[in-house]
Amino acid sequence: MSEINQINQALRAGDFASVLSQTNQLLQQKNIAKEVERQLLYFKVVALRLSKQLEASLNIAIQLTTLDTNYGRAFQELGYIYKGLGKTKESAEAFYQAVQKNQALVSSWRELITLYKQQKQDDALSLANAQLRYLKALPKALLGARDLMYEGDLVKADNVCRQFLQHNKHHEEGLFLLAEIGIARKQYAEAEFILQSCVELYPAHLGANTVYLSLLSKMGKFKHALQLSEKLLVLHPDNKQITVAKATSLVGVGKVEEAIDLYTKLLQQENEQPALHLLLAHALKAKGNIEQAISEYQTAYSQHPEFGDAYWSLANTKTYRFTDAEMTSMQNLVKTQIATEDEIHMLFALGKAFEDKKQYDQSFAYYQKGNSLKHSTTGYQAEFIERQVEQQLQYFDETLSSKFKNVGYQAIDPIFIVGLPRSGSTLLEQILASHSKVDGTMELHNILGLVSRLHAGNRQYPKLLSELDDSYYARFGEQYIQETKTYRESAPLFIDKMPNNFVHIGLIKLILPNAKIIDARRHHMACGFSCYKQLFGEGQEFTYDLETFSRYYQAYLRVMQHWDDLFPGHILKVQHEDVVNDLEGQVKRLLDFCDLEFEQNCIHFYETERTIKTPSSEQVRQPIYRGGLEQWKNYEQHLTPLTKITLP
Repeated sequence: MSEINQINQALRAGDFASVLSQTNQLLQQKNIAKEVERQLLYFKVVALRLSKQLEASLNIAIQLTTLDTNYGRAFQELGYIYKGLGKTKESAEAFYQAVQKNQALVSSWRELITLYKQQKQDDALSLANAQLRYLKALPKALLGARDLMYEGDLVKADNVCRQFLQHNKHHEEGLFLLAEIGIARKQYAEAEFILQSCVELYPAHLGANTVYLSLLSKMGKFKHALQLSEKLLVLHPDNKQITVAKATSLVGVGKVEEAIDLYTKLLQQENEQPALHLLLAHALKAKGNIEQAISEYQTAYSQHPEFGDAYWSLANTKTYRFTDAEMTSMQNLVKTQIATEDEIHMLFALGKAFEDKKQYDQSFAYYQKGNSLKHSTTGYQAEFIERQVEQQLQYFDETLSSKFKNVGYQAIDPIFIVGLPRSGSTLLEQILASHSKVDGTMELHNILGLVSRLHAGNRQYPKLLSELDDSYYARFGEQYIQETKTYRESAPLFIDKMPNNFVHIGLIKLILPNAKIIDARRHHMACGFSCYKQLFGEGQEFTYDLETFSRYYQAYLRVMQHWDDLFPGHILKVQHEDVVNDLEGQVKRLLDFCDLEFEQNCIHFYETERTIKTPSSEQVRQPIYRGGLEQWKNYEQHLTPLTKITLP
């Protein structure tokens, strides 16, 4: 936008009157993009501050921090304004907020160092000095790229970083930053490769190692993360961040009791750690200790009243009922300036709270606000899944499936449960995991990880599948079986319940031709509303807009019909409503499909003790749950986009 460049030049030249005139003119236009509005308001607040109009600049700065609660430079300006007004306390808080949003703001760190010296805050001063030394040691290009990353301009940050690495190959901070940018862009496979290279070249780089740990857990590679954390703790035995990463990995591999012990020991050293109380609560919930989990969630928000995740986690137990005092607290907080993520969490929690009170219109209003805000942060477009499905239909045809039929690894171990989230897949998993010959695991990322590898570089998946040698498929299948052993116990069969694998059933049948595949279905209105009111921890970005969900569901139906045509009799469709209405009949049908004899334990699935990390964890620990079949009807007038779904 040429006007932005002109205003920037005028600001640099000190022509503040021109800056104010041009920004005011542009801000009066309708339908300005949020990014443009943010830039214009920033120019305006700087011009007002530098022209000594502090009160006016304060109002604009507050407006700017409200527009984008994660914009570090807006808080930096707020710090300078409060400093000019002689408000030291407010200035310190604003500069602190600035570096929390953008750790590359050198000026804010310098201001904080001066304030910490005056206030004799030695620990904070030491941390600030260390960060400033780190930033000043960075090459100018990397400092600029890091600033761009924190301010959300990920594409430009990526380009700057890659240009730097072209001339400074294997630069440790360059590699580290490129991986961080990749994670922010959710390009996890490439980021993993870069971090692996970085820690191999620079094993002492603690930042790269800790980010690598976090990424491995995010990708579900908990065994690898556990091994790395134990290796790092030999070198850094007192490092809390690595210890927490180890505990997270222990939960991931099913060693929940060990994780609970680790979290508890850390809290015994220092109790005022709300984030750690939250993690402990998650582990307790996964283990089935729901009352203890609730207590820890409450401790988390009592220590940090704006901790939205603690409130949402209470709602996400599905059985907790908020008190009037808790609801009032959340309602008041969402009216104030709190972090976007905290606001999103509280809005979803309020939606659940009012739903439990049967105040459905008010409930939907909060769900709608939460979804709208969340959707605005994801950038997800419905075209993404539609392109994926179109490519599967185009390249994975009968010719391809016939060419590589039965060339994969012949193991019969895996039972894949696919479908949409909130479709009853956790219930099916719990039923099957109650059988003596079946291990329940978790939502495994291994197939999605293989897809990421097939996408890496300039390769085009699924187009390249027809170009691979036969031996690759058996190798991929064997590798999958070996990688997933860490999640299993001793049963001959195991469950891989990753709903998103439905796109890749063709690949699954190539690498594991004897795998069983179960397609979990649920009434489209019930599934759509259940997704809409669920705030997912990671992924599932299509659920935060009803129109987008409808298009996603339609794409899902289309590709599932394609797989049914290609692999007749190899995919069992199980309707959630049928399971609820005829449990024994559907259990027998499931077991027959999996070549398993009937066991009564599968009917009494709720008595099976195992770690469950999905939102339905408490529901499947009870006898068959009928409450969700028609909940959507209380909101029917608000769910019009879901009625556009065309069923087969």
